[in-house]
Amino acid sequence: MPEKKTAGIGPYALAFGLFLGLAILKFGNPVILDQKILPPGSPAEFWADAWPPHWANWVLLPLALAGAGLAFGRRLPWPGARWLWLLPLLWFGWQLLSATQTVDGILTATTLCHFAGCVACYFIGALVLARERAWQWLLIGLLAAFALCLIRGINQRLFEFPQSHQMLLEGQRAGWTNVPPELFAEMKRDQIVIVTNGAYAPNPVILGKFAKGRVMGTLVYPNALAGLILLLLPISLVLAFNSNKRLRPPLPAAVTALTILLGGMAFFWTGSKLGWLLAMAMGVFCLFRLPWSTRFKWMALTAVVVIGLGIFVLRFHSYFAAGATSVGARFDYWHAAAKTTLSHPGLGTGPGTFQRPYAQIKASTAEMARLTHNDYLEQFSDSGIVGGIFYAAWIVLSLATVGRHAWHSANPIVFALFLGVFAWFLQGLGEFGLYVPGLAWTAFTLLGILLGTTGNQIDKHLTAYYSSPRT
Repeated sequence: MPEKKTAGIGPYALAFGLFLGLAILKFGNPVILDQKILPPGSPAEFWADAWPPHWANWVLLPLALAGAGLAFGRRLPWPGARWLWLLPLLWFGWQLLSATQTVDGILTATTLCHFAGCVACYFIGALVLARERAWQWLLIGLLAAFALCLIRGINQRLFEFPQSHQMLLEGQRAGWTNVPPELFAEMKRDQIVIVTNGAYAPNPVILGKFAKGRVMGTLVYPNALAGLILLLLPISLVLAFNSNKRLRPPLPAAVTALTILLGGMAFFWTGSKLGWLLAMAMGVFCLFRLPWSTRFKWMALTAVVVIGLGIFVLRFHSYFAAGATSVGARFDYWHAAAKTTLSHPGLGTGPGTFQRPYAQIKASTAEMARLTHNDYLEQFSDSGIVGGIFYAAWIVLSLATVGRHAWHSANPIVFALFLGVFAWFLQGLGEFGLYVPGLAWTAFTLLGILLGTTGNQIDKHLTAYYSSPRT
């Protein structure tokens, strides 16, 4: 029986996509830094700076209520197996239970609001946005913000970082007399300038960041931008490659080239080691979907691995020669998370609180960290063994369900969505994207949409879209 048309989903999807785009541009910091992100104090700061993460909750709330009205007011059925809606509810319920034993109530309250947003986005994606052709409306705002984020990253590399680096060095030589007092006060507040040997000097950490030139766009740091690119570049490329269905030459070629250029340059300049390895894995995954002979596939696989690893070695040889300090630091975080789990196996230390036990058990020479840099281990550390199992089971079983469907789907957009979501959740083994609203809410929305495709209704619309002639 054909799916009943549901009025209002298109405009709602457009509004929700614009919201996710806003989250990418303005809510790209981890929620645990909420008290560190000062509200903008002027129109210029409101436009240029990141906003406090908790503001995102107030934007999402009315959208979530409207989505619930669309879903339950029209009795839209759940598209997947029962455990795919039960597990996220069990996970979030356990987070609430863990919160009763938290070691930091403020961190936990902020994190719980964010986790509620993750669950809400997942259900909105599955129940509302995976219907009719809502994905087209959703992607308008989402991919526009993605493009702006990439442009910001490229601008950082080519202009912003070199200019800022030069300005700091010249300011120090001039005794900061060439810097307006208001700007200098802001630089001191943000610790761009610190007191060294009784005089103000550029923060060496900031100088090092500018010198390396690793870009982050509108997100918290370079690896977060790499995660966003892994998540959204596949769908961007599919839409660009198929733009000849709707555009006349030479526009399709220009759109495709621009997409590859923006995504490739920004991704390369993030300098993300894990991101590069995941991109290679995505390429290999795609190879085995092509209708080539087995022999040719293995030849292509060998070429991808050899070339990819060769570029990886050349790109990061100095990093490994210096001792790969961030890799060692991550092992220290993971060891601390495992130790915290064993000492608090029931309810953990409370959602979002990894930094509290880590500050007590880390070595005196170890760098301080606020997050585990592993979303799955952090669930065990923060909410205990049961909370960690609920989260891991939810993600693994959801990806397995939508992956089987995406692998056999004839529609490239379904496979591209899955490829991006799969890569992003894999990156969670070495990063903290779960705690960044702009990343997590986008990923869970797309995961929910993919779950909705398992009913094959979206496939019918996509098949018609891709088979229709160019007009």
